[in-house]
Amino acid sequence: MNRTARAFWLSSPGDGEIREVTLPVPAPDEVLVRTLWSGVSRGTETLVFRGGVPASQHAAMRAPFQEGEFPAPVKYGYLNVGEVEEGPAELVGRTVFCLYPHQTRYVVPAAAVTVVPDSVPAGRAILAGTVETAVNALWDAAPLIGDRIAVVGGGMVGCSVAALLARFPGVRVQLVDADPARAKTAGALGVDFALPRDALGECDLVVHASATEQGLARALELLTAEGTVLELSWYGDRQVSLPLGEAFHSRRLVIRSSQVGTVSPARRSSRTYADRLALALELLADPSLDALITGESVFEELPDVMPRLAAGDIPALCHRIRYDKSA
Repeated sequence: MNRTARAFWLSSPGDGEIREVTLPVPAPDEVLVRTLWSGVSRGTETLVFRGGVPASQHAAMRAPFQEGEFPAPVKYGYLNVGEVEEGPAELVGRTVFCLYPHQTRYVVPAAAVTVVPDSVPAGRAILAGTVETAVNALWDAAPLIGDRIAVVGGGMVGCSVAALLARFPGVRVQLVDADPARAKTAGALGVDFALPRDALGECDLVVHASATEQGLARALELLTAEGTVLELSWYGDRQVSLPLGEAFHSRRLVIRSSQVGTVSPARRSSRTYADRLALALELLADPSLDALITGESVFEELPDVMPRLAAGDIPALCHRIRYDKSA
């Protein structure tokens, strides 16, 4: 069995390279996975790529199988789907999802992989990490039947949240983004779309995921009295200001944070991380979620693709990375 692999590393902020690595022999409770697909989560990964993780968040932002330290050199990523080549008999030959960086083969504990349901294509399963974030956000938000909801920010996370909200009965859902091209994505997901100036107000809940100061301010404007903004954006090392004067207090508005690093308190006593990820994979049986995959490259192109993603030259929600079967 080939015991070498190739991995994508951020060698310095804004500069990546592919390195050869030597794999250990799997222990009885480990698996050797050959990667089929990985995904670049444009928001978080491009922030890491440009070196934008603040020192105070270096520990909190570590990926499960990260190597190296922020800002660089570091091997970072968490959307990986592959086939188990060695390991427990019940897993060999199965397609699995793992929170692993961009690497052609890797060895991890068997407990770190989740079997992809037969109803979910391997190429779509890379979205599991982001849909898991959306599941956790909706556990935090606890939308009610008949709610009027806006999702401000049509990136990968915002679109995932909107897609799940579209399944709630009697809910008015509108995806709000400054890019008119997101209207096509919204249509594929079965939700309404509006530019920020045209968004419907009087919302009971606004999920904010644009990672912009302007987006957060607009999210507050869209609320009804005593409404809640659920903040999913992560700003890294950027400072943002909020309009907390005027009617913020008199209307008793709420801003609440949500983060996938811990299971929502609403479900923490009854759901594990594994339960949450398994649910996300089940939800990916919906083919409409293919709309979140907006680009594809081969693994060898990552050193050239990542700077273009970070600069916005490649318009992407989730950019999918394809691996050679012989790698």
